[in-house]
Amino acid sequence: MAKTVTAAEMKERERAANEAGLLYIQMMENAGRAAYAELKRRVPALRRLLIVAGKGNNGGDGFVMARVAAKEGVQVRVLLAEGEPKTADAKTNLARLAETAAEVVRDTEQAAFGADAVVDALYGTGFHGELRPGGAAACALMGRERERGAFVLALDLPSGVSADSGEVAEGAVQADATVTFDCTKPLHFAKASKPFCGALVCADIGIGKALGERET
Repeated sequence: MAKTVTAAEMKERERAANEAGLLYIQMMENAGRAAYAELKRRVPALRRLLIVAGKGNNGGDGFVMARVAAKEGVQVRVLLAEGEPKTADAKTNLARLAETAAEVVRDTEQAAFGADAVVDALYGTGFHGELRPGGAAACALMGRERERGAFVLALDLPSGVSADSGEVAEGAVQADATVTFDCTKPLHFAKASKPFCGALVCADIGIGKALGERET
């Protein structure tokens, strides 16, 4: 069973794994591919995929998913919900989408296109407090898509939920399933936030092996 760590502890695990040779960009690749594999298990007839991406590495995981899906022939639309990515690895993976037919849009009103599934790659473990206007609009879009029948998969946590406290901001995403990476986080079990996660899957992205940990 996966252990539970705080956001700060997770960041330290990633740093140590990077120092041990599992580079951050490879962790992102592993995370995106693991999440996409889980999505395909849950939505086997996937044809149209909307990915709502934020400016950080959570968005980068979503860009990896977009590339892999597009290369499989899935029609993919990526919404840059709060503008261009800020981290180097996320920027690299957004640039790699140019190799594919994935469509990148920047206007929330133009994002919906009748997708079978929506990936919440907006906010990661660094989120706390209230949703910003762009994030709130993107979360509302994901809510409307879920009501329409799309399957919502959150990466690490549903956007609008604090990783450590489990505090749920107004307008937070309700996911059908959440794929978290390497370790679970406190929000996955907190009374207020657990229902927002849906089914929980903890994906191995190679950190434990890089750190020399035994499988349990």
